[in-house]
Amino acid sequence: MNQSDPTPHAETPMHSKPVRGVRRVINAFGYSAQGLKAGLTEPAFLEESILAVIMIPAAFWLGQTWVEVSLLVSVVVLVLITELLNTGIEAAIDRIGLERHELSKRAKDVGSAAVMLALLLCGGVWLAALYTRFIAA
Repeated sequence: MNQSDPTPHAETPMHSKPVRGVRRVINAFGYSAQGLKAGLTEPAFLEESILAVIMIPAAFWLGQTWVEVSLLVSVVVLVLITELLNTGIEAAIDRIGLERHELSKRAKDVGSAAVMLALLLCGGVWLAALYTRFIAA
């Protein structure tokens, strides 16, 4: 591999030998763990992860039925998923080139908008649950 080439898999064919069975599952888990580790280097994902560590256990206290608990947990996880996808989009765009381009800007803006919508949904569900538990009761 060329030392100046930042792509680690430049010389290895992507599909040299298909991986199947348990090895494929183990590899997939490793790739996912690497993705989470990379996500934690992003300040927004790190902050949202810290909040998730607080909010997910709180969902079991706040939710009054399993449906409420699962909804409260799901919207928190949705924020994390959306943030990871946005981070992936940003990394791919930056890999293509750092010069300003309208399509690159649009891709990053759309990813950011997706995170904002996930955050608004999460906030709305949690506010509704808090209202139901403490004010409307």
